[in-house]
Amino acid sequence: MPDNEALLGLDYYPLTQGKFIIYDIDSTRYEPIGQIKIKNTKYRIKEKIADSYTDNEGKPAIRIERYIKMLPLAPKTYDSIPWTIKEVWMMNATKYNIQVSERDVRYTKLIFPIQENVSWNGNAKNTIGEWNYTYAYIDKKETIGGTSMDKVLQIKQFNLPTLISYQNYSEKYAKGIGLVYREISDYTSNTITYVNGVAVPIENRIEFGVIYKQTFLSYGYE
Repeated sequence: MPDNEALLGLDYYPLTQGKFIIYDIDSTRYEPIGQIKIKNTKYRIKEKIADSYTDNEGKPAIRIERYIKMLPLAPKTYDSIPWTIKEVWMMNATKYNIQVSERDVRYTKLIFPIQENVSWNGNAKNTIGEWNYTYAYIDKKETIGGTSMDKVLQIKQFNLPTLISYQNYSEKYAKGIGLVYREISDYTSNTITYVNGVAVPIENRIEFGVIYKQTFLSYGYE
């Protein structure tokens, strides 16, 4: 891609080979087995831009290697245990968009040029069903994972709140870094309770589902 096309927004997803980002993961699952069972898991993920190649459609592609470290028991620390390969994803970048295949499901993550309030079908290349991704804001200064970032954009991917369910998917990207935050909140509660005639918020009565947060910790090159 020519350098002038970086102005379209590719600098929100840098493709330098060897670049990696480390994330803290906090995942909470609610499972209705007898009484509601809550399982919280914490770990770290490293996503690395590995080599480039030609995919099965004859298009230029990039291999994304994902490594994992589970939260160690004291007195061990994350630094004392090695990374273990978890999975490999694939990414295609053009002057029009960024597409990432996560576990063989292809998502259109970004479209170019990046403009506030512009929407697109993030699931156009898969069979999940249409989701209208939207640039909620761009070039906003934020602190994420303790790091101050000058230019961050947010993509609202899906939001559907009801009395018995809540689905909210969103991602944030920082210029010069890439993905810095991902949140998935997808849960249900068939039991509606009221206090003084007002329904208790669903997040306080979850019966089944997941809350997943992926937060930027650091990045570098190797």
